[in-house]
Amino acid sequence: MKNILQKNSGHFTKGKAARWLMIILAAIVFAIFTVKINQTDKTELVSREGQTFEKATVVEILQDNLTSDGSRVGEQRVLVEMKTGEKKGETLEVTSSSGYLFGAGCTVGMDVVIMQSVAGDSVVASVYSQDREWVIYIFAALYILALCLVGGKQGVKGSLGLVFTFFCVIFVYIPLVYRQVSPFWAAVFVCMITTVVTMYFIGGPSMKTVVSIGGTMAGVLVAGISAQLFSIASGITGYNVSDIEHLMTLWNTNGIQVGGLLFSGLLISSLGAVMDVAMSVSSSMAEILNQNPSLTRKELWKAGIQVGRDMMGTDSNTLILAFAGSSVSMLILDYAYDLPYRQIINSNNIGISIMQGLSGSFGIVLAVPFTVLIASFLYKGKGRSHKNEEEGKVIV
Repeated sequence: MKNILQKNSGHFTKGKAARWLMIILAAIVFAIFTVKINQTDKTELVSREGQTFEKATVVEILQDNLTSDGSRVGEQRVLVEMKTGEKKGETLEVTSSSGYLFGAGCTVGMDVVIMQSVAGDSVVASVYSQDREWVIYIFAALYILALCLVGGKQGVKGSLGLVFTFFCVIFVYIPLVYRQVSPFWAAVFVCMITTVVTMYFIGGPSMKTVVSIGGTMAGVLVAGISAQLFSIASGITGYNVSDIEHLMTLWNTNGIQVGGLLFSGLLISSLGAVMDVAMSVSSSMAEILNQNPSLTRKELWKAGIQVGRDMMGTDSNTLILAFAGSSVSMLILDYAYDLPYRQIINSNNIGISIMQGLSGSFGIVLAVPFTVLIASFLYKGKGRSHKNEEEGKVIV
């Protein structure tokens, strides 16, 4: 008996070591790939020679632009103490615009970002915005802290997956698109990588993780395909977006495939919701089977579909509400100008929002049967023992 335990322990140790070796090698390859694709010379679109953005603190208001009714007109003239840059430690007189996009309503003690151009002894500077960098960092840290405290070990794993996803979008997807890779396939690649890593963090090396990955990728691809079909039927393309004029500059200078950005963005935006559905269904089916290992494949399928149907009621609204929320400003303007219904329903902006919401929801809804199908076959595959199912060992 002792020899058998030692033998099994040896196999377990070797298997675990091999798995960690594969993970480390994959991480090294991915790191090298990421560094490589980020080594690129960007085409200069705007000359920024001598222009920098520096931190400063407002020390005095020389001329305010606050009117009696509380609105601001014109510019403020303020004194700021520079915290970074060539003029660090010096006090400069700068202007602050009353615009909504640039400038800030400065008060004494406010931290601001200064846009400055230095040429010899000549300095041209103005307030770009309030310095909100640390606010962003603090709120992000508080979110991760809450996730870890409430979620415990799983929360920590979830936060690692979130950080990795953000890293992939910034340092993998964007550089690939800039290097003229198809935005659609760049998004598919990023979705695949982030799904594998996030699901592995949450589910570990289990059959539940494999099922979740399969269901997620199926749902994301369904979202992409439905968006393409909607595009063909409605005539809406990636060139109908509001900022196409600026994007065409990138196409002319760098050959970036701007027409695919709309659909690649759809894949990335739908990933989180589809991932949630796939993992929930996969985990529920694994637990159902652990509690009743005698279930047949057909019975397991019915149980999984029932669980998925309960989720569809709320999750199907997720992306529709998200895209509707991002279009509130546009809808208010349409309502205020009393635009005809026929004009609104046929406008590009409304069409794009509807396409994004419905296509993403298609992915969520159809991810359920795909996940259930994969789980039914893998959880009840040949050679699966009831003992392993009861112990929750749903993978080799």
